[in-house]
Amino acid sequence: MNSGVNGIALAVFIFFFAVVTGMGFLAARWRKAENANSLDEWGLGGRSFGTWVTWFLLGGDLYTAYTFVAVPAAIYAAGAAGFFAVPYTILVYPLIFTFLPRLWSVSHRHGYVTTSDFVRGRFGSKGLSLAVAVTGILATMPYIALQLVGIQSVLDVMGIGGGESTHWFIKDLPLLIAFAVLAAYTYSSGLRAPALIAFVKDTLIYIVIAVAIIYIPMKLGGFDDIFAKAGDALSQTNPATGKPKGELTSGPNNQWAYATLALGSALALFMYPHSITATLSSRSRNVIRRNTTILPLYSLMLGLLALLGFMAIAAGVKVENGQLAIPQLFENMFPAWFAGVAFAAIGIGALVPAAIMSIAAANLFTRNIYKDFIRPNATPAQETKVSKVVSLLVKGGALVFVLGMDKTVAINFQLLGGIWILQTFPALVGGLFTRWFHRWALLAGWAAGMLYGTITAYNVSSPLQKHFGGPADIIPGIGQMGYIALTAFVINAVVTVVLTFVLRAVKAPDGVDETRPEDYTADAGDPGVKEELPAPTAAP
Repeated sequence: MNSGVNGIALAVFIFFFAVVTGMGFLAARWRKAENANSLDEWGLGGRSFGTWVTWFLLGGDLYTAYTFVAVPAAIYAAGAAGFFAVPYTILVYPLIFTFLPRLWSVSHRHGYVTTSDFVRGRFGSKGLSLAVAVTGILATMPYIALQLVGIQSVLDVMGIGGGESTHWFIKDLPLLIAFAVLAAYTYSSGLRAPALIAFVKDTLIYIVIAVAIIYIPMKLGGFDDIFAKAGDALSQTNPATGKPKGELTSGPNNQWAYATLALGSALALFMYPHSITATLSSRSRNVIRRNTTILPLYSLMLGLLALLGFMAIAAGVKVENGQLAIPQLFENMFPAWFAGVAFAAIGIGALVPAAIMSIAAANLFTRNIYKDFIRPNATPAQETKVSKVVSLLVKGGALVFVLGMDKTVAINFQLLGGIWILQTFPALVGGLFTRWFHRWALLAGWAAGMLYGTITAYNVSSPLQKHFGGPADIIPGIGQMGYIALTAFVINAVVTVVLTFVLRAVKAPDGVDETRPEDYTADAGDPGVKEELPAPTAAP
């Protein structure tokens, strides 16, 4: 790694950072509403975004610094196993085409801001709603932290902040400044800030990937040489494990783990609060449907991006922390000015999702903890104020997490979040299509999945750490390594179905369903149900 400060790259990085900072504050005036003191306006951008704004927002939300740094870093460290992110982003879009429009419609009809709002309204259970909200907040925290790790990796490669012996405050000062700026314009502009900045972020990422996929292979002798060198390096024995460091292509022993990780990640992606927040900000049902057809363009970019991990190996990049591999590759391969552009793409690629995630987590707390359990009569203005403050606290918690943790294990904590968030799938997606599941059975299934997933993940070790060492473990009854989240989800689903049969048989009291069948196909402009329909009764 270079030891000095890359002045030209730093200047370019600061330029783009200043541009998006200005855009973040100006976004408060973009599509400004007459009354901004509501979660619809601050937290969902007034539910007014069209196809292209939603596309950039969802792209900025889903393809993050995690994408730019951690996916190629996984390939740099282990080879083909890191490619799981490519098939899972292909699987996810047909899946969400079936249920996201229904969620948008019922949320539009009833003014739902979060998934927990829907769960409470569908099943008449504040307890189940609380479980979904707490899970969403817990799962989002390490995801935000991972974005800050992405910013920090860029700053480290540019040589900002000094070495490991530097006082912690001086060393982390650039990250603290970036955090302060992010917190300020998110507080001021809400969801409009990341929506506007996403245009710059995605444009920079597409430019950097297009250049990297052509320019770097030319400097390294072509893809034949890249794959040959990567294959040789990955086949070398890892002294810590006594096994090869990785695989150029996934072998038969890893196929269960690869497939279950891809499938489980696809099921989990749109359970995250930030994914739903970006979805509900769109202005019509058809905007969601169109986006599920054009978002796969990002999967093409992701496949090319993943190849950077092999390029880093072929280029001889040597870093102790795999998160630094791709920033260091850019530093080594690109002219200083374009390295600055690439670093800006990564940095902005962290700011956009971090802003959306903090807003989504804050909305969950405000609507489903503060309003449901602490202050039921809170006004929209009070809700907005609380959500703004909590968004700051969420980002602060993520910052503490980053500054106090080993950066090499950040991706494993994010994968732990995936285990948790997938356990909300039966309540959310199941509830969008049927009212058959009993609220108590859903809560018991959620608890079983959370307990199994957390304990199992805790007991997974690796050469680097004693606990939370990876996302896979032996699948009970099958004997193959598989994604813990998917196993926990199956346990969750079995418990939910069995207990629903039991609770229905004993006629356990059911909650009140405030939704109607027509709510799930409603579009913008359709009349609301609250004023026109009689008071709901308990669903059969």
